[in-house]
Amino acid sequence: MGKYFGTDGFRGEANVNLTVDHAFKVGRFLGWYYGRDKEDGKAKIVIGKDTRRSSYMFEYSLVAGLTASGADVYLLHVTTTPSVSYIARTEDFDCGIMISASHNPYYDNGIKLINSKGEKMDEETILKVEDYIDGKIEVPMAVRDQIGCTVDYSAGRNRYIGYLISLATRSYKNMKVGLDCANGSSWMIARSVFDALGAKTYVINAQPDGLNINMNAGSTHIEVLQKFVKENQLDVGFAFDGDADRCIAVDENGSVVDGDLILYVYGRYLKEKGELRNNTVVTTIMSNFGLYKAFDELGVDYEKTQVGDKYVYENMVQNGHRIGGEQSGHIIFSKYATTGDGILTAIKMMEVMLEKKQSLATLTSPVRIYPQVLKNVRVKSKPEA
Repeated sequence: MGKYFGTDGFRGEANVNLTVDHAFKVGRFLGWYYGRDKEDGKAKIVIGKDTRRSSYMFEYSLVAGLTASGADVYLLHVTTTPSVSYIARTEDFDCGIMISASHNPYYDNGIKLINSKGEKMDEETILKVEDYIDGKIEVPMAVRDQIGCTVDYSAGRNRYIGYLISLATRSYKNMKVGLDCANGSSWMIARSVFDALGAKTYVINAQPDGLNINMNAGSTHIEVLQKFVKENQLDVGFAFDGDADRCIAVDENGSVVDGDLILYVYGRYLKEKGELRNNTVVTTIMSNFGLYKAFDELGVDYEKTQVGDKYVYENMVQNGHRIGGEQSGHIIFSKYATTGDGILTAIKMMEVMLEKKQSLATLTSPVRIYPQVLKNVRVKSKPEA
């Protein structure tokens, strides 16, 4: 973990400890870094953002820095983190940038860096970015015809929507589905996917105004969707966070289906199909004891990582596992994505329900969740990871 960048990017309160100057410098360095060895000197970088008011400000600052260093910048506009990951890895970009503070309140923001494989940026490159921010590296300005340009790339977002739709195995006709979009990145994309698949879609918290992202909405305020599902007698509900890389579900009775239960449902489904590679599901040390007991009864193995989807994904890549995730709803399906994807997670839950012809409550019923308490303990010194 660096001075500015943590496990999920450079995050802080907008213009307090994450400023437009920081964003400009991140752009200046990346534009030069990825263009320096190219014949024409031009990097190709894609940017997405969430619905926070400050996301536009940071987008313009990043674009100014990138183009000043000679990069051509492709703008997805308001979109999800997993869509930036998908476009970066499938359309020959040098890297991707997502402007979002995920589930944080509107006044925070963040800069997430994604490599050309759609994965979180490697530590070595991030440390170089930090050195440039601290003035330890000099980067030349592009001049004349070497100055970069911007390209409207909303078509890339549409291709991502098409990709999600292509992953569904059955029509959602006659299914009543609730979506809580957290007034964030998924506010248009999620409905487009579920409508296209034939669901009777009920959407809440899809009126972003720049200040209401995650406010009493989305996966961190699941009680809102619970009430909505029960009141409207829906078959299932899915709640996303601000950048839609996580998903928490609600079953037809209004009960919460968190990341642990999602891992159980899909892990069991893959095992029954003979497709659970290595017979293993990857979890974090935060997962509930009840999940492990249920896996033991199924004969499913599991591995535990540090908290953070970055560590889950690293374990999956190193060992070839197909599914892993966190209790918070970051679920990674390595066959289809390189990062947590809330809408993809919802599609996968729909697949299991429709293929097995069972409700989500029935699918999760074998798991007994045990009481769980998280405590922070003060220490004099924290060992390095």
